[in-house]
Amino acid sequence: MLSQLPFPRHLRRVVEVAAGHHERLDGTGYPKGLAADQLSTEARMMAIADIFEALTASDRPYKSAKPLSEALRIMARMRDERHIDPDLFEIFVCEGVYLSYAQRFLQPGQIDAVDIDALGLARTQTSTSASV
Repeated sequence: MLSQLPFPRHLRRVVEVAAGHHERLDGTGYPKGLAADQLSTEARMMAIADIFEALTASDRPYKSAKPLSEALRIMARMRDERHIDPDLFEIFVCEGVYLSYAQRFLQPGQIDAVDIDALGLARTQTSTSASV
């Protein structure tokens, strides 16, 4: 459906990013079964954002919203299973992107302490606090 829209030049990659965010790095995702080397950085970033939002969303009738610690543990497992990009996940955590989003959009009860060390990241968190 998106590919039928007449996007302006600066939005021409919307279709690729939107379709690519359900792919997995191991090539078992959908809709095209693309492997890591076939996915754009933007599609990989969108996958992380989409998964995090889905895990923490409080407006889904089929599931309850997860707290930060549980959402990031699930995503670390997805990283280990080659579902999401490990380098971008590390940036998402270490640069505090998850926490900035949480402070703005999550319910206060979802913002719990996150054990960054337990996530198995290559570097340590540098710019934000892991708990509020």
